[in-house]
Amino acid sequence: MAEETTPARWPSGLPGPPDRAGDRLSLVRAMALSAFLAVVTSIVLLADLLPSNRVTLNAGEVSPQDIRAPADLTYESQIRTRQAQDAQAALVQEIYDLPDSSIARQQEVRARQILDYLSSVRQDSYASPRQKADWIAAIPDLTLTAEVIGQALALSEPEWQEVREETVRVLVRAMQGEIRDGQVDAARRRVPTLISYSLTDEQAAVVEAIAGGLVRANTFFNAARTEEARQQARESTPPVTVTIRQGEVIVRAGDLVRPVDIEALDAFGLRQQALRWQAVAGTVAFALVATALLGLFFWRLQPQFWARGRASVITFVLVAAFVAVGKLMLPATGTVAPYFYPLPALTMILTVLFGPVLGTGVGVALGLIGAFMVGGSLEMTVYLLAGALMGALTLGRAERLNSFLRAGLAVALTHATVILLFGLLASDPDLLKVTIHALAGFVAGGLSASLALAAFFALSTVLDVITPFQLMELSRPTHPLFRQLLLKAPGTYHHTLLVSNMAEEAANRIGADGLLARVGAYYHDIGKTLRPFFFTENRVGNINPHDRLDPRTSAQIVISHVPDGLDLARKYRLPSAIQAFIPEHQGTGLALSFYRAAVKAAGNDGSNVRPEDFRYPGPRPQSKETAIVMLADSCEARVRSAQARSAAEIEQIVRETIKAKLDEGELDHSDLTLRDLDRIREAFLDVLQGVFHPRIQYPEPVKVKGPDGQEVEV
Repeated sequence: MAEETTPARWPSGLPGPPDRAGDRLSLVRAMALSAFLAVVTSIVLLADLLPSNRVTLNAGEVSPQDIRAPADLTYESQIRTRQAQDAQAALVQEIYDLPDSSIARQQEVRARQILDYLSSVRQDSYASPRQKADWIAAIPDLTLTAEVIGQALALSEPEWQEVREETVRVLVRAMQGEIRDGQVDAARRRVPTLISYSLTDEQAAVVEAIAGGLVRANTFFNAARTEEARQQARESTPPVTVTIRQGEVIVRAGDLVRPVDIEALDAFGLRQQALRWQAVAGTVAFALVATALLGLFFWRLQPQFWARGRASVITFVLVAAFVAVGKLMLPATGTVAPYFYPLPALTMILTVLFGPVLGTGVGVALGLIGAFMVGGSLEMTVYLLAGALMGALTLGRAERLNSFLRAGLAVALTHATVILLFGLLASDPDLLKVTIHALAGFVAGGLSASLALAAFFALSTVLDVITPFQLMELSRPTHPLFRQLLLKAPGTYHHTLLVSNMAEEAANRIGADGLLARVGAYYHDIGKTLRPFFFTENRVGNINPHDRLDPRTSAQIVISHVPDGLDLARKYRLPSAIQAFIPEHQGTGLALSFYRAAVKAAGNDGSNVRPEDFRYPGPRPQSKETAIVMLADSCEARVRSAQARSAAEIEQIVRETIKAKLDEGELDHSDLTLRDLDRIREAFLDVLQGVFHPRIQYPEPVKVKGPDGQEVEV
């Protein structure tokens, strides 16, 4: 009714500031859940480091027992593959450059220089034989024995000329073939076979000594080409696979453990590495830092999250579950399993339930934890973070089912793009492998969206989180509770429709949830269906049931529409976000008309009237949406009660109503700013002026004669 919703400026009896016990409980819950997640993350990350019932063996140790294969397994042996590659590389012969003809010409020139020098020494008549022998022995690059020197000096001039010509000819022929560093001695041993048989033994000995001494290598080893050929041989070697049957002995007791045995044990997961306390400490420290950052992120950016016990607990359980799933899938390098890790599903679930801020924060935290699991791989780090962030940012509020399809497609394309980029930027890309991984990442995007959609429907009810899908369902006129309002309290129903229009328009203008405000307004007065005729808008005629009641009883009946509405909301299982509109739209205001009547009945002595008997139980609005509905409800009731028609009169009533609620402190917990209130006022005016506008006064009907002479009323 209009009277009881009229705002009153009552300075006393209002609730005091909120108790800080709720903040302390939220802090305790935040610390407990963060500690829980830190412990779970540490245990998951340390799973391969802590001792277990697996054997602890290293290469070079003696096996204390027979170790048998628990199942059939075929795996690619890195050690045997490397050995096969090395064997193929060893078969590649050393590659030498082609013979260098310039070396042969250089040696021919050198031979002529030496022969000219020997001729000049032989013709020196002033030198003694001893001096000549010493001069010849001092020739660089050539070592001649004393016997050969003596034979060269003893030759006649014609014999010497034959030696000169034959030496050059033999050297040129000896240098024509390929001579490697290790083949010089063999080339020198072939020199005697090239000497003409027409020479004497003395001449042949001199030719052999000079020509053989000048033979040099003319082709050299090419290390770069040889290594390239060996690398090609390694790459062309197919991987070596090993098949071990169930029950087959991998390592026998008393045998020396070889690296290939260690590889087989690791393939079966039978070997436990030695405990390294440094690694344990580092892993625990990483888990603590990651969890602390996530908890601090929630505390600073989503403080209201910790006040919802069930939601915060289930959220952290989900995060812990995804950490465990990541441990199972991400370290499986060499397979497509890491690319199927559904991390975007978690970010999409949290985004649609709690908003993109929370989904993004969790995505970044789990992306870093996943990067730790895969050893800091840049590709997997970018893959996880890009997919998680894309899922959170593209899903948004998910007002329609195709929002999940759009988000899944965006994640799939992001996954495939990241894999293709890193694959094609590799030094030697394996296109088939890159394509398979890209397809796996694309499929993972669709699977993540499907998983998020299924979890969304399952968790929205469990967590009592209002979703756009639920709001759309509750906004249907066919909802049983909403239909009761139409049939039992039609006046309240039409009042509700106008309030919902005002609330939605105002919420949209300040960036609040317009759909939530509209649906909340639909059900804010649902309690009036139990006693509809006690409210002005539902009465027909001038009969007022409150005339036969005392003011306190009337006030209690009117105020009871709040608890009655809550009972109906619980009976029909309305979400708590919708239930909040029922008590909060009245806040702690007074049923002012009945309070004034009580004061008047007491002889205008307010000391004998308890304001608490005429006050709504509250609480005051805790959100922008409930505060908007409170203002819309009060403004609509006052404008309708005052029968305002002019725009100026409507604006004055709206301005006074909003100011009164602000002065009473009813908006203190709603986070509305003065700028928000100004925009809300403008939205209310736009709606109300379109409804309560001046109308044309139609004249009274009169009777006139028609064309046929009969009187008609027009």
